[in-house]
Amino acid sequence: MISIRKKTLLIAVGAIALAALAYGGWMRTSGASADADRFKTHTVSAGAVTHNIAANGTLNPVTLVSVGTQVSGTVKKLHVDFNSKVEKGQVLLELDNSLYAAQARQSAANLKNVEAAMELAAANERRMESLFRQEFVSRQEYDQAIQARKSATAQIAQAQAAVDKDGVNLGYALIRSPVSGVVVDRVVDVGQTVAASFQTPTLIKIAQDLSKMQIDSSFSEADIGFIKLGQKVRFNVDAFPNRSFQGEVRQIRINPTTVQNVVTYNVVVAVDNPEQILFPGMTAYVSIAVSQKKDVLLVPNAALRYKPQQPQKNEAKGDRKAGRKKDAGSGTVYVLANGALKPVSVTLGITDNRMTEIAGGELKTGDVVVVGENGSGNGVPAGSGSSMRVRLF
Repeated sequence: MISIRKKTLLIAVGAIALAALAYGGWMRTSGASADADRFKTHTVSAGAVTHNIAANGTLNPVTLVSVGTQVSGTVKKLHVDFNSKVEKGQVLLELDNSLYAAQARQSAANLKNVEAAMELAAANERRMESLFRQEFVSRQEYDQAIQARKSATAQIAQAQAAVDKDGVNLGYALIRSPVSGVVVDRVVDVGQTVAASFQTPTLIKIAQDLSKMQIDSSFSEADIGFIKLGQKVRFNVDAFPNRSFQGEVRQIRINPTTVQNVVTYNVVVAVDNPEQILFPGMTAYVSIAVSQKKDVLLVPNAALRYKPQQPQKNEAKGDRKAGRKKDAGSGTVYVLANGALKPVSVTLGITDNRMTEIAGGELKTGDVVVVGENGSGNGVPAGSGSSMRVRLF
């Protein structure tokens, strides 16, 4: 007979074996559940995607005229201020014209003087002509009288030119608007002295028509090839964060701007501003839709960025291919099926920076792709050791 002690031992061993089997089954079930709960996933579906390119720009008037002065002087009177509406030819400000008025009077007096000399020279010429015909004077004396009259005529022309010049300078003391528009800037005050030199100083800036404006935006050389004349543009400004405005590409300037080896091009966007709520100098956040596709296969960009932690033993089986550097038109996503990850190479289409078109590859509608992991982050398991079992095909 089997002793009671041996029987107790057999029963204990059997119980331990049954417990081990039960624990193993529980571990397999809980492990699969844990693997499924570990990943953040997205089910692949079809939809529409729009490729937008963006840049910042500055709102400016289409025509901004800088009004200067051609004569020096002290500002005597201002007729306009900021935001004043002006008409073409309207007086904007006056310079002290005392000096120019005196110069004009002096030139006028000099003109009268040479006119008097001209009258005397003409009378002498007539007398010499009569005496020459009577042979009382020589030919030389008569020629000298003719020359004196011609010289006086030239002096009149010279004096008249000086009068005209001084009159123009006197007129320049009144600064007039060259266009109709709105004063957007005034840089002088009464009593300030302005000096005209080789570079005309700016006194006032006038926007010709604020109902028509433009955005001067800078697009990178990588995006400039997508932009065409006439394309529709959407933009926002900080002053109206909840409102979107529209414009149209009017000009692509081929003159490049290079800052720290970054090449950009100025794209001019025409903007209608009938309410005149858009002001010069506002920062515009420009977006241009350059391509749009409908009913195409889409995956989140996070799925294209996701890279799992791969065991060393699996790298030789094909995972090394998944980690190989690809060109911009291809990528790899990881499909989750039955708790296992499978890398799938895909050909990429356009993107809206959130979703990307899948233009080719073995991915299909309904596949579940991994976009991240719960716990410690993307590509890093939430735990460590054998409890985190992930199979890679």
